[in-house]
Amino acid sequence: MEEPLLSAEKKRESEKWGSYQYLQRTGSSIRNASIAGAGVTVEEIRSASSVPDPPALYPPVISTPVSIPIDQAVGYPSAYGPGPELQRQIFDEVEIRELLIDHVGHRCCWGSRPARRWKIHAVEDCNVYVGTLDTFIEEREIVKQTVPFTGGNINGKKLGAEPGIWELDLKSEFPSLFIPYKETQIPIPNSETVEKCHGCTGRGEVICPMCNVNAEPGFYKENQTMTCSACYGRGLIAHRDGSDTICISCNGKGKLPCPTCQSHGLIKCQTCNGSGSLSTSSIATVRWKTLSTRKVSARSGAASVPDEVFHRAQGVQLSNTQAYQCTPAYFADSYFLNKFSSDVISMRSPVPPTANVVCERHTVSVVPVTRVTMSDRGKAFNFYIIGFGKEVYLKDYYPARFCWGFCPCLEWLKV
Repeated sequence: MEEPLLSAEKKRESEKWGSYQYLQRTGSSIRNASIAGAGVTVEEIRSASSVPDPPALYPPVISTPVSIPIDQAVGYPSAYGPGPELQRQIFDEVEIRELLIDHVGHRCCWGSRPARRWKIHAVEDCNVYVGTLDTFIEEREIVKQTVPFTGGNINGKKLGAEPGIWELDLKSEFPSLFIPYKETQIPIPNSETVEKCHGCTGRGEVICPMCNVNAEPGFYKENQTMTCSACYGRGLIAHRDGSDTICISCNGKGKLPCPTCQSHGLIKCQTCNGSGSLSTSSIATVRWKTLSTRKVSARSGAASVPDEVFHRAQGVQLSNTQAYQCTPAYFADSYFLNKFSSDVISMRSPVPPTANVVCERHTVSVVPVTRVTMSDRGKAFNFYIIGFGKEVYLKDYYPARFCWGFCPCLEWLKV
């Protein structure tokens, strides 16, 4: 059977990745010790964490699935089921304990003794596959805006025909692709109309609702007064000794002008702000946003970890395509990944009828996940080391939690 020829550059790259047999720190003081050995001191763990990490094992982005030789990439399932996990992340005991101690250290009510002293019972690899489909859309809709007309030129139909909403040129407003959200409003040219205010019929004033409350439409009375509330219309203020003084509120008149219109009978129309005319124009509201679809394929060992943890984890992209409408990625030797990619595409988010698709981006990634089981005297708990960023995730149980109303942080002082 004929095999495809690889270029000299690809062969050198293949040899480069093939030279890495495992990923772990090079300065460990217990390199040959059993992973389930006795506990180590904090000083040993701290000293081990100062050793720098080796160079990155994989390129940050892989453009196409077939550009990586299968025997050199992070292992993914073959056509006949899950294959061997190649190029695994391998952690020694010092690094495992150091990662857990750092994680526990951010929680003031958690003790460090289990992380430092409990036996590492098992270390299991359970890589997770993450598929994403980002659909970047542009949504446009017309909103009518009515404001008081204050004069000036009218941008109306006399200047030309009103363009359709999708005929507007928004190149200057167009954002970067796949941003989460952006919104802008643009006046549509030649869409302005001016008409009389319907609230005041073009007068700019309306009948005062305080002193002309029962007036017929279009009729009002001026110089309407109201009874003074201080002297009850007497004009005098009575005192307990029987004397009277002139009411200072109404100056002895017993009547007060209307506090709303000062007895003018009319007040300024709030709809047109006293101008008597309204300007109505069409405003294009444009929204750019990314509709995201996410799918995670996790083994039973990592099924309890929330999908959000894997979405933000750092892994290796096996496929990264961008097109107006993405199709499923193709992996020559993996039925599982082909079906997984097809499932992600089939979950495409619905596009609103007022929107158009700009482009799509589809990625398939593998996230390295290590499940660690620690035990002591018949008790055990699990935690996960996720991604190349080595994020630690603990779901529920940790044997040294102290939250009984106070925080006994002195637990950290116990050696």
